[in-house]
Amino acid sequence: MNESSSLGKRASLSGKGCVEALKGIRLLLYSAAGISFALYAGLCYYVGLRGWQFFFSYLPLLPPTVYWIGFWIVAMAYLAGRLGERVLPETVGHILNVIGSYWLGIMFYALLVLAAVDLMRGLNDKFRFSPHFLSRGPWLGWAIFLVLLGLVLYGLRNARHPIVNHYNLTIGKKAGSLGELHIVLISDIHLGAIMNNGRLAELVESVNALKPDLVLLGGDVIDENVERVIRQDMRMNLSRLQAPFGVYAVLGNHEYLGGHVREALAYMAEAGVHMLRDSSVKVADSFYLVGRDDRSARHFTGRLRRPLADLLEGLDRSLPVIVLDHQPSHLEEAERAGVDLQLSGHTHKGQLFPIQLLTRRLFADDFGLLEKDDFRVIVSSGFGTWGPPLRVGNRPEIVEITVRFGP
Repeated sequence: MNESSSLGKRASLSGKGCVEALKGIRLLLYSAAGISFALYAGLCYYVGLRGWQFFFSYLPLLPPTVYWIGFWIVAMAYLAGRLGERVLPETVGHILNVIGSYWLGIMFYALLVLAAVDLMRGLNDKFRFSPHFLSRGPWLGWAIFLVLLGLVLYGLRNARHPIVNHYNLTIGKKAGSLGELHIVLISDIHLGAIMNNGRLAELVESVNALKPDLVLLGGDVIDENVERVIRQDMRMNLSRLQAPFGVYAVLGNHEYLGGHVREALAYMAEAGVHMLRDSSVKVADSFYLVGRDDRSARHFTGRLRRPLADLLEGLDRSLPVIVLDHQPSHLEEAERAGVDLQLSGHTHKGQLFPIQLLTRRLFADDFGLLEKDDFRVIVSSGFGTWGPPLRVGNRPEIVEITVRFGP
């Protein structure tokens, strides 16, 4: 066998190996998707069964067949809306997404409440501390229904009433002739089906009323599907944001999840938003603003974002350095690099209680101000919502920051 044929054979074997590896990865993804769907369907069935036993079976003129058909339509609405976005009529897809989003919130709390009831009933069956405690009956169904209704209504109202959180900071560096900087940070707006153009208009008016020097958008501005944003012509409202030093933004994980990063970048730029993607800008000849690409980019592009030390190379470090990074992960990197202030979002502060118990463990700072020597980070709970349009145990917010410069 000559050398060329040997090389050709090895290349063929290598190609077959790549194909087999891709098949293996595809199989793993399909398996993971199948397991996730089976788990979701099982949890839905548990909620549906307990819902029928505790409440709906006592309603007159509601046959079980009608109940279960309606239940599964609602339970699968979110998946149907997301998977069928490209083939379903726009109105149908929108309705399914909205119904499914509300269902996810209801299901989350239904699982918690029903599991607690079943646990208490199981303990009562074993220890007999009350012969009639949590026995099935109309009163128990009504009690569960009212608790869930209260949680959902509270979460809906809470999500629609953002607050302004104000922070006062001092950075011990001179910033040219600038003695003070007034920043407004908005993170995790999630523009799309739920956070529509009307909500965006309200946000823009609230931000402009604060008269900021600088407006920063901390990622997840668009909730995956940029086409919904384009159809609603949200560019007009985004372009109304006013700040003498400009409006800047970074990408979040949801812009990448949507698979249309280039379109999102172009659309934001058309709205007058300056996109920072592993880049920096010197603002008013007084301080540096550094915008990092989101760390999720490597999962979608296969490319690692640039190290922060590389982004700061060549900057005049006697001037203040402010970093905008969607996810508040690995804060030690910014601290080691000598960053003065980092602004982040992503966590939603859990969005639905008790998820913040998890975010507190995942992030060194999942909400608010953290100070360590000369390094400071502010993490916003965000303005919008992802999935369920509810917030329980936290508030949506606009972050207002007054930074004073000098020793």
